[in-house]
Amino acid sequence: MRQFRQEALAASVDDALRRSGLDPRNLEMELTESLVMQDTEAGIRVLERLREIGVELSVDDFGTGHSSLSYLTQLPISALKIDQSFVQAIKGTGQSDEGIVAQAIISLAHNLKLKVVGEGVETGPQFDFLKKHSCDEVQGYHFARPMPAADFERFAANRGSGG
Repeated sequence: MRQFRQEALAASVDDALRRSGLDPRNLEMELTESLVMQDTEAGIRVLERLREIGVELSVDDFGTGHSSLSYLTQLPISALKIDQSFVQAIKGTGQSDEGIVAQAIISLAHNLKLKVVGEGVETGPQFDFLKKHSCDEVQGYHFARPMPAADFERFAANRGSGG
């Protein structure tokens, strides 16, 4: 939060990208609702500068903070991340109200032309529900636990080869 409030954040990120050679489109910064809502005007200015550099921005844990939906149209973001508490509510029972908040977030995000990421996917029924409702990306233990970079390289290589 302290870094986000610094006017020089965008310049620091730009400098780090140049030194590393990383394409800005390959960097996605996640911000919580509460972080952006603390000082909305200043937050929007910082986010706009980061977007000008080419950095992707997403709102993490969407739906758990105290956001104003009207600000979603003003924030220069490219994605909303559905908080895992809403994903965990999907049990695969098929009840009509199951996953209703996740489904509403997906619909809202798509209507705002934003990508949607479902966080905390731990089961097949959760993945199936999010896929059925056109969630763009998912992440969670259903696919893999966190791992060191070298292990991930082997994991990714094995998945690519059908292993």
